[in-house]
Amino acid sequence: MTPTHASSTKPTVDPLAVLRSTDTIRQRAGTLLARARSGDSRWFTVDDNAIGAVVRLVADVTRSRYPDLDIPFHSRWRHFEAAGVDRVGTLAERMSEMSRTQRIRTRIDLAVVSVLLDAGAGPEWHYDEPGTGLRLARSEGLGVASFHAFTRGLFSGMVDDPLRVDAAGLRALTSDRLAEAFQVSGDNPLVGVEGRLGLLHRLADVLGANPSAFGADGRPGGLGDALADETGGVAAGDILALLLTHFAPIWPSDNKIDDHPLGDCWRHADVDGVGDTAGWMPFHKLSQWLAYSLLEPFGDEGIALTGVDDLTALPEYRNGGLLLDTGVLVPRPAQWTTREWRVDDEFIVEWRALTVALLDELAPLVCAELGLDVGSTPLACILEGGTWAAGRELAAQRRQGLPPLHIISDGTVF
Repeated sequence: MTPTHASSTKPTVDPLAVLRSTDTIRQRAGTLLARARSGDSRWFTVDDNAIGAVVRLVADVTRSRYPDLDIPFHSRWRHFEAAGVDRVGTLAERMSEMSRTQRIRTRIDLAVVSVLLDAGAGPEWHYDEPGTGLRLARSEGLGVASFHAFTRGLFSGMVDDPLRVDAAGLRALTSDRLAEAFQVSGDNPLVGVEGRLGLLHRLADVLGANPSAFGADGRPGGLGDALADETGGVAAGDILALLLTHFAPIWPSDNKIDDHPLGDCWRHADVDGVGDTAGWMPFHKLSQWLAYSLLEPFGDEGIALTGVDDLTALPEYRNGGLLLDTGVLVPRPAQWTTREWRVDDEFIVEWRALTVALLDELAPLVCAELGLDVGSTPLACILEGGTWAAGRELAAQRRQGLPPLHIISDGTVF
């Protein structure tokens, strides 16, 4: 009888699965941080002696913003609360006749379109909110502007059902209508209007092409039906996986493997990997920002949330700026503050990677400084408390709120 032998064939590595994994993001970011600490980085050194001051600063900012230390998740819903106005409460009143499933779909619709419109607005843009007289800028302004655009039905293809986003409504959107909703003018310029519009049009294509996921009308809220598991809970990692699977075609970068778009994933010469994944540093910042923002539509309806800490820190110019402005990260290029950078420049890729790795280290230290239990205080709360606000405060003190770096962007990464 001829003996049988186990196959020696190695399992095939799915490069897309590898590069969409937050484990991969953390592992590769950690490798770049170790290189920087050892002096092997071409772009940065790390001053660990400055970390203590950063921890104290973040803790102080957190206490000032949330004195009772009841810190919510970092998400788009915080921007809808700008200046203490209960806009979401007003929306809830309009949804009072809906079922729980319909409310979740509606809130997912709002979060998706608002997050996709949330990229750097530029220093000159603002939004004057009707009814309150508030003038809001940057992320809060974008959030409130998109909130009102949603409630007026800008993204709906059904005149008699404004509280929705669907493929027809997004396809009908023009740059003029989007600019009008965001009060754009010659004196009030918004960075990347065309880039934002293109993103929403590509979203329409994805929604319309996947009725099994988004329903016959192509609504982002269709994801809500797919996410609750048999026990009635929702895992943060599952949210991100669905977003990265379905929304991959909407990102405009040319980063691809075998014609499969990679999204927010960039080349770095010092990043190892297997096969086609070698040299790629993934981030998926906007997708993770969206994943954080989709937690509350479920949690507020009493649905259990799990695996929140599977998501990483968001590598953008507030969190990253905190580390530059406090001297934890020390750039090597002499002209790093005065030259223009592209999102795919290795300097920017490494800055973002070091931000992810260092915020993972900072989070438990901030918890200890605040006297909070690490196990029950997710990274999402430290970001909100937190690192993002501290980065903004330093930017306001040093540069009138401007980012620490001049980055050429189409409004879909920064």
